[in-house]
This record gives sequence, C-alpha cells and structure tokens, in this order.
Amino acid sequence: MNDKLKDKHMDDLFDAILTLKSREECYSLFEDLCTISEIKSLAQRFQVAILLAKGHTYSEIFDETGVSTATISRVKRCLDYGADGYRTVLSRMDLGSFDDNKGKMEGNK
Repeated sequence: MNDKLKDKHMDDLFDAILTLKSREECYSLFEDLCTISEIKSLAQRFQVAILLAKGHTYSEIFDETGVSTATISRVKRCLDYGADGYRTVLSRMDLGSFDDNKGKMEGNK
C-alpha cells in the first residue's frame, strides 16, 4: 500500500464504501462523490482490466472501448506490478487468471 495515500480521510472514505449493501447504493454514493466523467473513467479502467485479464490484445481493447493505449498500458502495469487491487477483485469475480510470478497475469505479455 502506498503510504502517501493512507490517512484518516481515506480510511473514512473506504470505511463508508464498505458499508454499501447494493449496486444502487454504490450508484448513489459515487454520483454524490464524483463527476459523471470521473465515474466513467473509473469504470473504463476497470473494463480494460477485465479485458486484459481475459487475454485481449491492446488492439482489441482499443476497438471495443476506445481507450487510449496509454491508459491500457497503465492498467496493464498496475495488473503486473501494482498493489494487487485489480488482481484481488478480478480473482474474486472470476474474471482473471493469474500465476504466482509477482501477480503477473497468465497468457499476457
């Protein structure tokens, strides 16, 4: 975890998110917290992570989502070398297959 990120305010935010019990509650909180553009950007990055975990190429992801290769590369770097947040969620959702080599995804280069 990045020590620059962790503080009381972030803890409060994440504790609040952890209290949510439905998708509708998530929509409500995130609509209050973020702009539509910010929410869509988060969702777009998560979609890229799903597609990478499923073995899609950058070209396929661009064609499907319109996301820039810079964004795709950033998400890929997080999947391979990040804090394992994407990896944890994708695994729990059965959306990704990972080996034990520092969190690298199987089948992706």
